[in-house]
Amino acid sequence: MPKTTIRGSITAEGHEISITNPDKLLWPECGITKQVYLQKLAALSPYLLRYCQGRLLTVIRYPHGVPGMSFYQKNAPEPLPEFVHTATHENITYIVLQGLPELLWLGNLAALEFHPSLHYAGSELPCEWMIDLDPSLEVEPRIMEAAATVGEVLKSLGLASVPKTSGATGVQIIVPVEPGVTFDGLRRIGHFVGRYVTEKRPDLFTLERLKKNRGDKIYFDYLQHYGGKTLAAPYTPRARPLATVSTPLLWEEVQRNVKPTDYHLLNIEERLSRMGDLIAQVPPQPVGDIIAKLP
Repeated sequence: MPKTTIRGSITAEGHEISITNPDKLLWPECGITKQVYLQKLAALSPYLLRYCQGRLLTVIRYPHGVPGMSFYQKNAPEPLPEFVHTATHENITYIVLQGLPELLWLGNLAALEFHPSLHYAGSELPCEWMIDLDPSLEVEPRIMEAAATVGEVLKSLGLASVPKTSGATGVQIIVPVEPGVTFDGLRRIGHFVGRYVTEKRPDLFTLERLKKNRGDKIYFDYLQHYGGKTLAAPYTPRARPLATVSTPLLWEEVQRNVKPTDYHLLNIEERLSRMGDLIAQVPPQPVGDIIAKLP
């Protein structure tokens, strides 16, 4: 754990990070101040960093807390502390997280959400396969039913997977992959699975990208998982009123129809101490073998 000093700073891994306005409310409905947020980030760091380290990072900053204005930040802000690493991709200089000091530095800047690239800096290969189930409704009581349906299809293909709440309204399903699988290959199998579930449950799923044309259906998004794109990292906080956290789930929890709002900054530590990282417990799956068999 980092050490807080009386000088308004935190020392982490030998680096001192200045803390400004520690009493500023970032999630007013939950009473979460910046100081509390940084404590929670430190507790989340062994899990969050696993899915951000070495990747091109986009953050969403809320200088005045969740009710206030926000902005996406891709380019690393200046001046940068000496411990912050960067990488340039398509003329954008991204932060590349390496450890806790950078995470706390970003937390002090009111970066409340972490959206890493789906590949490592300097690589064109995906780190994992992630299917995004995106509801058209702000409150979607069928989202876990949709996730369970996709999970069963993946299981029938011999693939183990891990569902996770986005922390907002949706669910992502993660399949660890062996090295060598390409983004184009994952789009092929994604389209295959998406077409199957939309034909099986046309009342529930759609492949329509335009939200205005989806009605009340859940978008099976296989296109977002591609080079240069991002999705909310596992274990990232979300700038929602209840301070939700993008949380991996057991399939048994999906069957119980848990809600994304069940997992948040005020209870995530207890869950992680009890259950650990559910994604890390699933070995790489033979996705490439299935892609090779697709027509």
